[in-house]
Amino acid sequence: MNKINLMAEGGAKLHQIKEDLKKISKPGVRLSEIEAKAQTLIKKAGGKPSFAMVPGYSWATCINLNEGLVHGIPDDKQLKLGDLVSIDVGIFYKGFHTDSCISFIVGNLTDYPKKQEFLETGQQALDLAIKQAKIGNHIGHISKIIQEIIEAKGYNVSRNFTGHGISTVLHEQPMIPCFLEGEIKNTPAITKNQTLAIEVIYMAGNSDTITDKKDNWTVVTKDNQIAGIVEHTIAVTGSDPVILT
Repeated sequence: MNKINLMAEGGAKLHQIKEDLKKISKPGVRLSEIEAKAQTLIKKAGGKPSFAMVPGYSWATCINLNEGLVHGIPDDKQLKLGDLVSIDVGIFYKGFHTDSCISFIVGNLTDYPKKQEFLETGQQALDLAIKQAKIGNHIGHISKIIQEIIEAKGYNVSRNFTGHGISTVLHEQPMIPCFLEGEIKNTPAITKNQTLAIEVIYMAGNSDTITDKKDNWTVVTKDNQIAGIVEHTIAVTGSDPVILT
């Protein structure tokens, strides 16, 4: 079985885990409970938590609330109705990593129209960015479309956190910024059988962030505006890209 087939197998398991974690994310549930469920589901799926293999990080998930951008520690905070939650999770399965993130509202999304528009914009950016992951294009094509979609709605993209290559190593080259810097032709070429974790990391306010000095992991927006991440691991094929997660 080749790399992409193995990653698709692990990615399918990760997709189900991600959906199961969303289902239990109700008001009153603690982030640590979501983390414990992730650990159980990953083990049951025959994998290992990818994030716990990162030096200095001990958890299977990164869970970000509201103004949380990335690397949120799944502590004992309780979810509240209306919270914007991002659950980022990865699985190491049969020698390969896959990585995915889902962002959603606790409760009925339509009760929060501004947050609904924010989340729909991120999903649109991810969907269109994935379509750029084809032979003949460059990483800059992905970055450009993310930036255009997000900024067209008056939001901002992360300037210091990116998507990335992924396979036997969780984070590998090429890095995939959420904005285009310089000319597309000078960014890495996209090649056949490449596997990429494409992430739309964005915020409603400006792109300045603060890292929590207590845990040295949790990153939040400096202006306390909401933030979100949506992410899929994909494979570049001879035709359209394949979503693995």
